[in-house]
Amino acid sequence: MKTCGTAASSTLAIFLVLHLGLIPIMGEKNEIQIGVTGQSVILNCKGVPRDPGVTWKYSKSVIRMWRGSSLKGKATMSDRSEIINNKDLKVLNLKLSDAGNYTCDYGSQPVSIISLHVFELTVPSGGHFLPNDAPELILTQNPSHPLPDLDIALFNSNNRTVRPKHFEKKTREKYILTLEELKATDNGTWRCRVHSPSINDNITFDVKVLGFQNPDSERKYATVDSTVILSWRLNFQKIKWKEGFTGHLKWTQQENADPIELLDFNVTARGEKHETQKRSHFRFEIPERKAESNIEVKLPKVSFDHSGQYQCQLAYDKRHTQSKIELVVMKVSANPAGPLPRGAKMTLICQVSSPLPPNAHLLWERVNGTQADVKKSKQNEAKVEVNVSAAGLWSCRLVEDEEVKISLNYSVEEAPVWMSYVVIGTSIAGSVLVFGLACLAIISGISWQRRRQRAKRMIQARQYLLENKTCQCQHRLKK
Repeated sequence: MKTCGTAASSTLAIFLVLHLGLIPIMGEKNEIQIGVTGQSVILNCKGVPRDPGVTWKYSKSVIRMWRGSSLKGKATMSDRSEIINNKDLKVLNLKLSDAGNYTCDYGSQPVSIISLHVFELTVPSGGHFLPNDAPELILTQNPSHPLPDLDIALFNSNNRTVRPKHFEKKTREKYILTLEELKATDNGTWRCRVHSPSINDNITFDVKVLGFQNPDSERKYATVDSTVILSWRLNFQKIKWKEGFTGHLKWTQQENADPIELLDFNVTARGEKHETQKRSHFRFEIPERKAESNIEVKLPKVSFDHSGQYQCQLAYDKRHTQSKIELVVMKVSANPAGPLPRGAKMTLICQVSSPLPPNAHLLWERVNGTQADVKKSKQNEAKVEVNVSAAGLWSCRLVEDEEVKISLNYSVEEAPVWMSYVVIGTSIAGSVLVFGLACLAIISGISWQRRRQRAKRMIQARQYLLENKTCQCQHRLKK
């Protein structure tokens, strides 16, 4: 029995020794882990009991120890680290200098050896951009040991590959990627994939492009006396922009004219928008009910003079972006104005405030008329005229790419019969009056000519008599 007990004890002792010996042998493992500056990383101490007494070291300097509570060492990252789960090390706010070998000791044996590779991705302006910015990304690495060259790939928020406009490798530790000009639709979380034989990881970063959801330039059409609202939709709420910016709205009627400021606005870092209407002869309103992210002006009664270019501009960090709306106004008129007398003719005029693009034209058309009652403007002409000799309803349309943008009607009314007689009588009386005045002018001209000739003859006669009398006096003196 004693022999059996001794054998069993020896076997148990050998098993425990082997078990304890196998912990460092099986657990010790040199693995590579990736970290990004400014972020945190968790280093796992593998293959140890649930409540061990572990010591984390950076090179040979103690970072943290766990002996029922966390004890701080003297390594440079000690103040930015903590032990979690009684064994794992969490390093906060990583720095490039944190790269290197980390060991987790259990007892006097290292059970985990981790080579921390730290990347730093420098994104200008903290990832806050305006449209047409072409940011330069700088990827820097501080490896714990030399590594081969990196393969770098960029993916936008839609997980589509983005090819840099320019790629430059300064050294194995520094890479520069210049992006193409950004658009307001490029907002979201981007991904930088870093790959080598021993590394395959992603670095994510946010891209926020402050701008308009409108196109950079658009045309809006309106008719005289109508109501129109011009609106610019900003995206600062959609992308959760946390920076303040300013802006203003200007109107220019002619290309070389000085712009007129309509309003100023500013948006705080908390997303609060404030607007200030500028004083000018330009009459407009700011709608009360509108989206908080919109800039809007209301023209309650459009006139032909309201046409022109409305430019909304926002500025951030000494840079700016803008969106333009060109307001094109249509008007119709008749010459002569008023009802159309029987037998008379009238010219209908349809005009817009600016030249039309090649894909647009004006079209006069008689409602319920025939093909002969259609008049189309020439290319790029902003005016079209049609002669009418009968009453009816006419419609002028602005057509762009086969789509009617706006239309305006003009009703030609026939004058009453008595008005026609009055017009005819007035015309005859006018003709008679003109004829009479012409005759009077002729008679007056003839009479004036006769008086002039008579006066001329009298002057000649007087001159003759004077000369004759002078001669007689001289003759008498000689005698």
